Amino acid sequence: MAGIYLHIPFCVRKCAYCDFVSFAEGSVPESYVEALLTELELVARGGEYPAAFDTVFFGGGTPSLLSGGQMRRILETLFSRFSIRDSAEISMECNPGTVTPEKLAAYRAAGINRLSIGLQSTHDVLLKEIGRIHNFAQFLETLSNARAAGFDNINIDLMHGLPNQTLEQYLSSLETVCDLDVQHISAYSLILEEHTPLFLRVENGGVLLPDEDLVADMQDAGIDFLEQRGYHRYEISNFAQDGFECRHNLNYWNNGEYLGFGIAAHAAVRQKRWTRFANVDSLDEYYRLLARGKRPLAETIRLTPRDEMFECVMLGLRLVRGVDRARFFARFQLDIAEAYPLAMEKLRKRDWVIETADAIALNRKGLDLQNEALGFFM
Repeated sequence: MAGIYLHIPFCVRKCAYCDFVSFAEGSVPESYVEALLTELELVARGGEYPAAFDTVFFGGGTPSLLSGGQMRRILETLFSRFSIRDSAEISMECNPGTVTPEKLAAYRAAGINRLSIGLQSTHDVLLKEIGRIHNFAQFLETLSNARAAGFDNINIDLMHGLPNQTLEQYLSSLETVCDLDVQHISAYSLILEEHTPLFLRVENGGVLLPDEDLVADMQDAGIDFLEQRGYHRYEISNFAQDGFECRHNLNYWNNGEYLGFGIAAHAAVRQKRWTRFANVDSLDEYYRLLARGKRPLAETIRLTPRDEMFECVMLGLRLVRGVDRARFFARFQLDIAEAYPLAMEKLRKRDWVIETADAIALNRKGLDLQNEALGFFM
């Protein structure tokens, strides 16, 4: 399995909690689309990438700022230069307030078959607190328009641990979204990143975040609620109806190959050794290098087999089903328990691990303390 990621780093306005590489623009400049097409051509000519791709993902930023025509041109170039399977999952992130029925229909006609809509909360007061550009009514309109355009594989993002958020508000948001019968829900905690506007407001005492115990209660109650409503937890923060797991993200968590295009995008491919690439995070430098016919790379890292092995564990233990032992053995000619005997013993002593003939996985307690668990493998 292999994927392609395309970064669209433009937003109407940056959210108060966001530290991603993105810029406040009302649309995606044609100069960026042209640069992205150039990068696709350069990598396609290089030839060191998987023979076929199973997933494509447009992330941001706000990819739904792309016009229908821009999306069509990007996908036409992608399909003509790379082998994209007919069954491929082709996703894009979408923010309410940035799409029209016509634009959604154009995305669907261009080949997008999965939407990830950034809602975050059904409570307008909380949306305003974190700097979202939309309200709940706009989300409902976007969801209705997406379904009318033919989208039947839709993810909704929801957050807990928001400023002044209560447990009741979080569960209310989950219930409302479940009642809408979407196929996938990403339910994750706010991470307070340094130098963001929200971080500064918290530091200055202008905003109060829920304490750690309340955030943990939100997570636990949310997991129970979603599973009761038929959304199975398959990764720390991701829940799906049967058959609707995000294949693109599953490829990441299984440490599969993927290409990344756009400013600050990353890639990982097999080039004799497992190799990671990172693009420059300066827009000017991205344009400058592509104008000279060069790939806009900031970093190339060729991993040792041991580092590659740790990455497989680090990513795979995010999954509820854990690290597949047969896949791990095929990749390293070693069983995971034999590769990390001391780490496995520590997990057993804490009763954080589930061991079967097929997989090594963290149980619910282990997933709650995943960072500590991973420390045993380092």
